Amino acid sequence: MKFVPEIGIDLGTANILVYRRGKGIVLSEPTVVAINSTNGKVLAVGNEARDMLGRTPGNITAIRPLKDGVIADYTTTLKMLEYIIQKTCGGRSPIRFKPTTLVCVPSGVTNVERRAVIQAAKEAGAGNAMTIEEPMAAAIGAGLPISTPGGNMVVDIGGGTSDIAVISLGGIVLSQSLRVGGNKLDEAIIRHIRNAYNLMIGDPTAEEVKIKIGSAYPLAQELRMNIRGRDLVAGLPKSVEISSEEIREALSEPVRQIAEKLCSVLEETPPELGSDVIERGITLTGGGALLRGLDRLLQSVTDIPVRVADNALHCVAIGTGRALEELGAIRQSGAVSTI
Repeated sequence: MKFVPEIGIDLGTANILVYRRGKGIVLSEPTVVAINSTNGKVLAVGNEARDMLGRTPGNITAIRPLKDGVIADYTTTLKMLEYIIQKTCGGRSPIRFKPTTLVCVPSGVTNVERRAVIQAAKEAGAGNAMTIEEPMAAAIGAGLPISTPGGNMVVDIGGGTSDIAVISLGGIVLSQSLRVGGNKLDEAIIRHIRNAYNLMIGDPTAEEVKIKIGSAYPLAQELRMNIRGRDLVAGLPKSVEISSEEIREALSEPVRQIAEKLCSVLEETPPELGSDVIERGITLTGGGALLRGLDRLLQSVTDIPVRVADNALHCVAIGTGRALEELGAIRQSGAVSTI
């Protein structure tokens, strides 16, 4: 009897996570690919490629092949998936059996974008390739009782998109996707530092600022940190000290967009499910959910209890793996697509 590996891929704009059935999460790396622009050869993927961002010579390009949760560069995404499937299912030896693969996609993707993901997975070495919507995978990974007749609301804030959904009886009743996520927060920080200090910083520095002192709600004790970048006036390296208050102000616009979209989904939620959501609360997942005080801000806006899932960063990948284990039941609910 041949053994066919089963893997779930959280194909995110910022990070890619792979869950292998029976083993758990076996890969967690940034969604970055370094390519030799002369011959098109892939030089590095993941952590190694991220270290090259902004530091490459002219013939090497480090790029993010996904934008806003969907494939922006098909060829590079294909090469990245080949690397991932080989690394998680083959190791140093060639893959003997093509793995059954379940890939996460944002809830707002078109059929064309969904088909592109399935096609890329098959060309990269997957056998049977399917997709599942991110909020459904996030709800499964967070341990919400999605199969019961009651409303569960999940907000999955990833690198490129924020997906908000109400789930009941194993299916998505209502969902909306907003193309605002962790990357937009980083862009807001870069823009603020440029406007306030005439200082140019890169994406890695902006992400570090967001993680260390970023917040969406006033902190009990405000934080400060030093950052380094290039002075846009003198053209020389420069260091400045910034505070959590000013970064919170810089992040206020993308955070406001997420809060408004959440209120919009709540307004459209059927009354019975709405009462369930008030009782059960709203669950935040994804890397963006880890922004300090975001749960408190959303709770103050909606007057509904908001909690961050225990393993917010890995919820989608874990949920994808669990969906593979119960593929028959998940398929019947219509959450898994093969088109």
